[in-house]
Amino acid sequence: MNGIIPLWKPAGMTSHDCVMKVRKLLKTKKVGHTGTLDPNVTGVLPICVGEATKVVQYITDVGKSYQAEVTIGISTTTEDSDGDIVEKKSINKSISRQEIQSALKQLQGETVQTPPMYSAVKVKGKRLYEYAREGITIERPSRTVTIYDIKLLDTKESYEGDVIKFNIEVHCSKGTYIRTLAVMIGELLGYPAHMSRLVRTSSGGIQKRDCVTFDVIEDAVKNSTTQKIFLSIEEVLKQLPKYEIHDTLASRVKNGAVVSIPEYLNAYKGPIAVYEDGKILAIYRHHPTKPGLMKPDRVFVGN
Repeated sequence: MNGIIPLWKPAGMTSHDCVMKVRKLLKTKKVGHTGTLDPNVTGVLPICVGEATKVVQYITDVGKSYQAEVTIGISTTTEDSDGDIVEKKSINKSISRQEIQSALKQLQGETVQTPPMYSAVKVKGKRLYEYAREGITIERPSRTVTIYDIKLLDTKESYEGDVIKFNIEVHCSKGTYIRTLAVMIGELLGYPAHMSRLVRTSSGGIQKRDCVTFDVIEDAVKNSTTQKIFLSIEEVLKQLPKYEIHDTLASRVKNGAVVSIPEYLNAYKGPIAVYEDGKILAIYRHHPTKPGLMKPDRVFVGN
């Protein structure tokens, strides 16, 4: 049982809850997810099963897309609607569409974020949310993330009221906190802010239209049609450069040998998918000390 279940995560479950439920339904332990979603967040959560647990990093490296509601005028302890209110500031003027779009444009590209205290980032062997629950604020390491695209979804020309809300769409690199992005948008507009709703619309190239619910998974298990709920490793990693091999070289790759880089991939520095007869055998990378050669990153012996 190898492949990726494109799960549409329901609200009210942690990502770990989803993994545990899939393990129970499929009666297998080798299951993992490709990026934490908070319990109140819905959306695309690829679940890797069997040999596919080896491809988690390649799925997360592709990036993710979200639709979020930003609330301007109120900040919270968690930077989302689950937290306690920290600050309220009435908005005594209208905020134009142009002002919001200008703020969004400033955040596009590389930007530095500090993970919120209520997050799963580990510092000194402990999750930040564990410190936060104990009332301890600890220094957090900042990280550079990339906002590939960010746009305003609403069509209003101006926004008014003590509190205003608008919807954005974001395509970003792994490690991006959308709730922190909402706070940063508020700072650029001059007001406290938080993220009041979030949906992940894609992850690793998997879209909402590709997804299945737990009801679909349960029916597939009941009817012995579980193969229908899986995407293959090949489907999910189709964005990687492909190197097709055969015979003796394929045997060497299956045993994790260092091999020559094909000439057409010499200039490419990322991961390379090595295939035999349409099936991925391994993921290779350029050898760090031996020019012209590449070494295995992952070998899929059971694919």
